[in-house]
Amino acid sequence: MSNIKPTLPRWTSDSSILFAVLLNVSCLYLRTSLFKFAMPSKVPGHCAFWALTQMAGVILRRCVSRTLLSASGAKGIRIRGTNRYHWTTLRAVTALTTGGAAFLLGFPTLSCLGHAAYLRVQSSAVVHALEKEEVLEQADYLYSCAETEKLYQLLLQYKDSDDAEFLWRLARASRGLSELPNMEDGRKKQLVFEGFEYAKKALEKDEKCFAAHKWYAVCLSDVGEYEGVKVKIGNSYIIREHLEKAIELNPKDATSLHILGYWCFAFAELPWYQRKVAAVIFSSPPTSTYEEALEFFLKAEEVDPNFYSKNLLMLGKTYLGMKDKQKALLYLTKAKEYPAHTLEDKEVHKEAVDLLKKLG
Repeated sequence: MSNIKPTLPRWTSDSSILFAVLLNVSCLYLRTSLFKFAMPSKVPGHCAFWALTQMAGVILRRCVSRTLLSASGAKGIRIRGTNRYHWTTLRAVTALTTGGAAFLLGFPTLSCLGHAAYLRVQSSAVVHALEKEEVLEQADYLYSCAETEKLYQLLLQYKDSDDAEFLWRLARASRGLSELPNMEDGRKKQLVFEGFEYAKKALEKDEKCFAAHKWYAVCLSDVGEYEGVKVKIGNSYIIREHLEKAIELNPKDATSLHILGYWCFAFAELPWYQRKVAAVIFSSPPTSTYEEALEFFLKAEEVDPNFYSKNLLMLGKTYLGMKDKQKALLYLTKAKEYPAHTLEDKEVHKEAVDLLKKLG
């Protein structure tokens, strides 16, 4: 029974949405009123009822936010939340009757600790699991819509968090903001190093988080652009190590596969004179081949077909490097025809068009 996850209603009419909002507000008011005397040492019944209304309010907020999201008309957007945690009746009753840690940790306001404790917890960096899911869902939605500045401002509130899920997303957002056109050079550099620090902290907090490894690798590569050739080549070993770890932790992440493919492509295409310089600095400099790069790019497409315009472009360029003109034309054409939703998509489109012109 504990595995049952109730399905929340999806409303479509404006009147239903308004009703849900009003019901949510009423519930919040009720919770606020009960809070004044919901002290467990004196009135445990009120405390339990307050907790149930708190839970109801959270669920209602989910209903409203999901309804408004679907009503916004967003299409083709991947939203987190298919595996969300919902309280069942059994879970709630068990927590309330046993009075164990599950109850104390299971509700956002930890009401049984009293009003003073509630205020302290609310002002701390601790984010409750249900609130965390809401913030992460909003962050992923903004990322999917390429709302880079809004995403950065949202996640910046959690820069002192100990949760890797917030930190790696903040690293990604910092990097994304640094790549916006017309970004001032000083601010760009600041964001690059800032993103690296967030990724580093995410990895320290959870070394089993595949995304922390992935964005640590990406941000370390960005930092290398400011630290010279020797540091950049030295970082390459570390970058590959973290990308391989990310893939080990999540073999189905197409982005990690793509980035490792890009790493391989970069070293496969390295000019001979740069190889000589690398050989002087390092006894065994990083090396790779077009065949190795192709393997990762194709695997990324297998995991998530057409997920990224640049993966299609890199497949075309890799086949060009392998002198396979026919397949190069195929993937360059796909890259050219890919819907340009972002600035990067537009850049990919332009490069694909230029390469196709050269191929005749």
